[in-house]
Amino acid sequence: MGPADPVDRIRASCLVNNHDYGRFVVEAVRSALEQTRPFDEIIVVDDGSTDDSVARLREAFSSDDRVRVVAKENEGQLSCFNRGLSESSGDLLCFLDADDVFDPGYLATLESIYLERPDVHFVVSAHRTFGREERVVRRFPEDRELGYSAVLALTRSLTKLWVSPTSTLSMRRRVADRILPIPLVDDWRTRADDCLLFGSALAGARKYFSAKPLVGYRVHGENQWYGRTFDQGYEASREAALDRLLSYLHRRLGLEGLASRAHEEFGRIESPDLRQLRHYGRIAARAPVGLPTRLRMLLAMVRHWSGV
Repeated sequence: MGPADPVDRIRASCLVNNHDYGRFVVEAVRSALEQTRPFDEIIVVDDGSTDDSVARLREAFSSDDRVRVVAKENEGQLSCFNRGLSESSGDLLCFLDADDVFDPGYLATLESIYLERPDVHFVVSAHRTFGREERVVRRFPEDRELGYSAVLALTRSLTKLWVSPTSTLSMRRRVADRILPIPLVDDWRTRADDCLLFGSALAGARKYFSAKPLVGYRVHGENQWYGRTFDQGYEASREAALDRLLSYLHRRLGLEGLASRAHEEFGRIESPDLRQLRHYGRIAARAPVGLPTRLRMLLAMVRHWSGV
């Protein structure tokens, strides 16, 4: 069966979120258009830009029916994810910030993972920084299964192990449909990639890490998160927003008793490292179950980690 056979393809959508990045957004969209395996559609959600973003986009892509520009009022990044999902039709969703780019082989690499691993629902990719800084950023040196992470999400440990920019995230549509739209748009005007990470984890997505750095993360001095320091007031506000997000997703997805299954989730991770063992061990030690059960959970984790 050849690579051009339609059953070997997944309908793929690129969801670009933009606010006042007119100087970058055309390059971002071009990087999505120039894939060796083309996207079926590119949805650019402009979040009430006050610069010339929309004019630049329409001038550059009005003749390309793969690109659709959706202009709306300014409500922040999460609102762009919500709107992008409703406007798209792909079974595979790739998220792209307007100041970042995809290398030409990005989608082809992703699609091969999703086709070869139908049990995988969410892929986190390595990336390279460019602009004011150039380096490769990868959590692991090679591709690897990340397993499930609902327990990590509910206990807030997820971002201690997996932190990755929006443009490195992709998921199957059936996962996105379970978590989006999320109505907490005022809480997540920026850093809404946390909603994708936590939401997909709590929805039961099996995650995978792709070590090829085929995503370019632009460092330009005005990044919303990268290279910035935040005061205690900001961190307290974010923790409160995370509380509301987890509470909403807990109700929406009907989650109960996750912490007591920490050993089961850990047991599905291929070759877990010591850092992961420590995180899951702390969760098991605080699980709302009796001491003998906690000890059995911890013993099961140590055995899996040691390969016994």
